[in-house]
Amino acid sequence: MARRPGGVRPRATWTARLVRLYAGLVAFGFSLALLVRARLGLDPWDVLHQGVARHLHVQLGWVVMAVSGLVLLCWIPLRQRPGIGTISNAVLVGLSTNLGLDTLATPHGLAARIALLGAALVLNAGASGLYLSARLGPGPRDGLMTGLAARGHSIRAVRTLIEVSVLALGFVLGGSVGVGTLVWAPCIGPLVHQAMARLVPKARAQA
Repeated sequence: MARRPGGVRPRATWTARLVRLYAGLVAFGFSLALLVRARLGLDPWDVLHQGVARHLHVQLGWVVMAVSGLVLLCWIPLRQRPGIGTISNAVLVGLSTNLGLDTLATPHGLAARIALLGAALVLNAGASGLYLSARLGPGPRDGLMTGLAARGHSIRAVRTLIEVSVLALGFVLGGSVGVGTLVWAPCIGPLVHQAMARLVPKARAQA
């Protein structure tokens, strides 16, 4: 079998990227379950997911999957192309969220809930770094943001508009907004940046 420069076999590299992708997506779903169990408020998209789930009386993960499908439909006019990572994201995150909710108990003490919120933040950032560093396609929501930004809009403005909109709609529908929501917004970006800084050089070395 032919080797790439550096002696790395293409098949081995592809396998490593898939491992990163699927480990990251499963961990991402579990981080959302941790956030729900903390009961201190959710991130903007999950405020929406939870609000819809409460109205439909279904588990959160099923709504995560359904919203992912709807968001992917918005990719069509934006001429965005999904990758294997995009489709996997749309399915696995919701399934692993449901599994996490079925497995994790709800803590009662405030200290335990705060610890769970911190664990959700760290796990979510690490999981994001894993699946993004695999470079196999953005998640549905990330692709919507970058697709709109590619039309000449500021990516910061697009992200802010999307997240404020889904947060407001989710709040109206009964999604959980709290201190966790306020903590998530300023913390998740820098944490993901740190995770990517650690993971991307290793990913490039395998490519």
